[in-house]
Amino acid sequence: MVFNQPKNIFNGMEEVNISSKKYILTYGIILGIVSIIYNSILYITDNMMNINLIEGGIDLAILICVITYGIYSYKTANKGFLELSKAIKIGIGIAIIGALTLIIWIVLLMNVIEPEMINQIAEVQYKEMISNNPDISQEEIDENIVSIKTINSSYVKSAMSLVSNLLFGFLIALMGGAIMQKKRDIY
Repeated sequence: MVFNQPKNIFNGMEEVNISSKKYILTYGIILGIVSIIYNSILYITDNMMNINLIEGGIDLAILICVITYGIYSYKTANKGFLELSKAIKIGIGIAIIGALTLIIWIVLLMNVIEPEMINQIAEVQYKEMISNNPDISQEEIDENIVSIKTINSSYVKSAMSLVSNLLFGFLIALMGGAIMQKKRDIY
């Protein structure tokens, strides 16, 4: 006894669900490489010691562009359809891969290429601390230097990079996915 396959109720339209893994890996690696290039430029130009609002804004713009374009590329390949949950999955995936790639660079830079970077950062912050508050006691200076060195260690910077990429990646994917989502008609 042979059973026939049930007919598609979507009037000949096949529902295509493409894998998001390719887009997550591709755009996650692109995000990581662009972030490494940007951080290398900061390092070469001696701007890694004092990151200001402009450098942070450029870093965020890179994250927004790559995640949004990754989601858009998936939507285009999926015949114009995108579910919000899939957009969030892709955005967070891209952010994680990008952060992990950048973490490799941070650990290499601070532990192999420039192991004295923490001391250099502490020195810059020390001078800034003295100029902003000339009456600061030596005990307060010592406490602040210990805090500065802890916060600027490669491991804390790596953790902060991962957490910030996850948070901003989620928010970017949520907003981008909400704007770009298009569900399939069920009829």
